Amino acid sequence: MKRAFVIVNPEAGRGRGRRLARPIAEAFHARGWEFEVYQTTVAGEERDLAAAGARAGWPLVVAAGGDGTVHGAANGLLRAGRPATALGVLGIGTGNDFARLVGASGKVAEGVAALEHGEERLFDVGEVAGEYFTNSFGVGFDTAVLQQMQRMPALRGSALYVAAVYRAFLRFRAPTIEIQANGRRESSPAMLTEVAIGRTAGGGFRLTPEADPCDGLFDVCMIRRVGIWSFLRYVPRVIAGTHASLPPVSAFQTDALRLSTPGVPLVAHLDGELRRYDAETLDLTVVPAALRVRCAN
Repeated sequence: MKRAFVIVNPEAGRGRGRRLARPIAEAFHARGWEFEVYQTTVAGEERDLAAAGARAGWPLVVAAGGDGTVHGAANGLLRAGRPATALGVLGIGTGNDFARLVGASGKVAEGVAALEHGEERLFDVGEVAGEYFTNSFGVGFDTAVLQQMQRMPALRGSALYVAAVYRAFLRFRAPTIEIQANGRRESSPAMLTEVAIGRTAGGGFRLTPEADPCDGLFDVCMIRRVGIWSFLRYVPRVIAGTHASLPPVSAFQTDALRLSTPGVPLVAHLDGELRRYDAETLDLTVVPAALRVRCAN
């Protein structure tokens, strides 16, 4: 019997989730699934719902939303301690970087069919300050971009991210970022530092294009401070994932690192969710093969 516990974020995709809640239920019904559908009512509720679904014995918990919905659902599953429960995704959000990683469709009928025929793999996750992330952790310019995105409700997807990137750059002051990992030390005013499990961030920007979510390693990309004209030239390279050889870029792999912003409390994103910390230093570690994921590819 095909069984799924489905969590729909009605705010995903600028309200797209609300419109798709009924079609999602109809698609599962049409394909003969036993299922329950819940819509979140407050931010973060997907974490508790996912944990409840896992503890109730559902073999598949489906996050229908964007990267934030996946982030919350994954944290719920990991905290529930039910490793046999898999995470499935219907990518109906704005960025959908994790959905892109697992080949999940944003088209409801196609997405449900992919969940039915997909294979399950054990993905790594990152852990920082007691919280897990499934795709990426970022410090620096990423957080400024996210704040700009929240101010542009009319745009979606890559167009939203590109517009936010250019607007954020006009106001951004690069913090000094220090990284220590495996005997390596980087310290520089930096545009951003991305610590990734997945290959893309920000709605498809290929910051870590060689990342493998099953290799037990973070892929780290640090882009040091650049001027406006260099920035304008480099953005297309970052979108395409061909930026690793550029002079201001450091890229490497590690299973753990310490990241600091000296003199300034850390502001970061986890899978696109903003976090403000009291500390100036955080330790990040990979938890290998921690999350069972239903993949379409």
